[in-house]
Amino acid sequence: MKMGEIMNLTDLQIHSEYRNKLCNITNNFYIPLLSVACEYKRAVGFFSSTVLSQIADGISKLAVNGGKIQIIASPYLSDEDIEAIKNGYENREKIIKNALLRELKESENKHETDRLNLLSNLISDNILDIKIAFTEGNSKMGIYHEKVGLIIDRERNIVAFAGSMNETYNALNENYEVIDVFCSWKSSEQKDKTNAKLTAFNCIWNDNEPGIKTIEFPELKQEIIDRYKINDISDYNIEFDFIDIQSNVSKPQNYPFIPNEISLREYQIEAIDNWQKNNFIGIFDMATGTGKTLTGLGAIVRISEYLNNKLAVIIVCPYQHLVEQWVEDIEKFNISPIIAYSTSVQKDWQKRLETAILQQKLKVKNKDFFCLVTTNATFKSDKVQLQLSKIKGDILLVVDEAHNFGAEHLSRFMNENYNYRLALSATLERHNDENGTGKLYSYFGQKCIEYTLKQAIENGMLTKYKYFPIITCLNEEELKQFTILSLELQRCITIDKNGLKSLNERGKKIALKRARLIAGLKDKLVKLEKHIKPYVNDKHILVYCGATTLFNGNDTDNSEEIRQIKAVDDLLGNKLNMKISNFTSEENISEREIIKREFADGECLQALVAIKCLDEGVNIPAIKTAFILASTTNPKEYIQRRGRVLRKFPGKDYAEIYDFIALPRPLDEVSSITESEFNLEISLVKRELARATEFANLAMNIGYSTHIIDKIKDAYNINEYKITFEEEFNCD
Repeated sequence: MKMGEIMNLTDLQIHSEYRNKLCNITNNFYIPLLSVACEYKRAVGFFSSTVLSQIADGISKLAVNGGKIQIIASPYLSDEDIEAIKNGYENREKIIKNALLRELKESENKHETDRLNLLSNLISDNILDIKIAFTEGNSKMGIYHEKVGLIIDRERNIVAFAGSMNETYNALNENYEVIDVFCSWKSSEQKDKTNAKLTAFNCIWNDNEPGIKTIEFPELKQEIIDRYKINDISDYNIEFDFIDIQSNVSKPQNYPFIPNEISLREYQIEAIDNWQKNNFIGIFDMATGTGKTLTGLGAIVRISEYLNNKLAVIIVCPYQHLVEQWVEDIEKFNISPIIAYSTSVQKDWQKRLETAILQQKLKVKNKDFFCLVTTNATFKSDKVQLQLSKIKGDILLVVDEAHNFGAEHLSRFMNENYNYRLALSATLERHNDENGTGKLYSYFGQKCIEYTLKQAIENGMLTKYKYFPIITCLNEEELKQFTILSLELQRCITIDKNGLKSLNERGKKIALKRARLIAGLKDKLVKLEKHIKPYVNDKHILVYCGATTLFNGNDTDNSEEIRQIKAVDDLLGNKLNMKISNFTSEENISEREIIKREFADGECLQALVAIKCLDEGVNIPAIKTAFILASTTNPKEYIQRRGRVLRKFPGKDYAEIYDFIALPRPLDEVSSITESEFNLEISLVKRELARATEFANLAMNIGYSTHIIDKIKDAYNINEYKITFEEEFNCD
């Protein structure tokens, strides 16, 4: 939409369903839609002053737009009223009038007083009209109780909604209510439904609907004006919300609910629905940046309400800073968590946990719900496991980055005491560990949602990106060392009684050493300088390094080894005079927060030179351009890294990823290598190509990146990237 254009309904994000326990329907549906509308038609069920009060929310801007409101309501008739009507048709209107006036109660608080004053002004200014409808037939009278609404903008776009909900405070806030929504512009089917609802409403309004009688009561409208109008309103540009009435409503101290400012998206609600259908056991497989944490918290609200808030919730995260990120969101959901890890700000967390478990066991009032959020390390400790074993009621285990729990040291804690379970992960499958992956699916069940990175980009949850694969090569000394290490690996193969091959402990150390050699190629620094020079005056840059050193030409450890991150610091900070900061495990949480703020601002900090930050769940959405020097062979990790670079940030239309591809030698030399050299090198090439192809497939510049990839594939005559154990370690 261009600057200055007036918004319409089509400019809004409108879901097909709204549940008042998962979002604030007033703030997320009524107010945004009515603010751009010119007509509001509503059948509300029973008539009362409370209903009129709630209708006021959101319609002030509609009045400013010059809009009109039509309300159809049904009288609330007592048994005596119905009996009196049966005795004589001529008394009907008098009885209805008395019933309606009976429902015009005195306002109970400032919330109702202000809104009823607005309504009375709207009536006196002929903006709002009210009619009364009821069913009739065979000399009997019944209640017209349809609940439907129509919101129409100046372009005649229509939103129709229907469901169980009346416009009362209890309906919008206390009851579990649902409305279904249809938009005329989304499909021919939805257009037909909205037109049908509009036709039906207009027929009822004009008293043309068979079986329903609709009448006007001018004296009712005058009574509303006389009773509720406090002063004249000349400017209807008024904003209402529920804050004032909510302040008078007592809420449980520590029971979870969805905060007003958060509205779960359709796919998040669907995930929670599916989880409930699976008896609250399942997996949320959601790409980084798609609201995995909020979906998990929405699930906690759902199950807590289902169990009448009699529940212990255990949330487990791999790192301390992830615990703190969870705590920030948890507290918004009206939960006061017990924060458990070695350096927690809650020094008495062990005592708090013991007390919470005891209070729940003794059924202390308002203490039957508690939430523990902890790290993997603290969760598996003997002291925590001992306390958790004492819980006798329902327990929900929520595991963030759940792929970690497939490892042996954590999987043994996935026991049956946790009768409700939720696994959260962007990539649940464990790399080269089918057994660990199988344990996860066996314990957490099926996926309740699979929301991919591709979907997240297409739906605007993550930003688009350009991908630039940069070819780097081992120099003569590095290639010699790579060959030595690869040959040593061949002597570290063990074969079990079933004939399965694996690396022994010495082999694992050699493989790690070889991986660090690849991560720290000197050519990567040369290529980094070339490709970062056009960005020396830009900001929001990340250079991602490996936890490695530059190869010094021999195979001995000495004090003169240069860490890759220090070499990058020297290049960017000294040679290119850029404003940089390291972002590593050496900075504590408070220092990291300061660095992140300065990086987002961009004035005094252009670039972060980092190790591991993209693997540990740290959110740095301001990253616009990423230079990835060190890459993992684990798809889970490099997919997560990409997702974190693609987080949305103001002014970030797209991201750029420079991925440094490590090859054994220049492509023009490949045709002259021996078969044994080819066999030693092919696994490295395949691993690098697998990552590059994954990144290129979703990139905006897929043609450019695929061209580079094809050159590598042609040189090595590669058509697929699957690597056998024999190829990995060049053995028979």
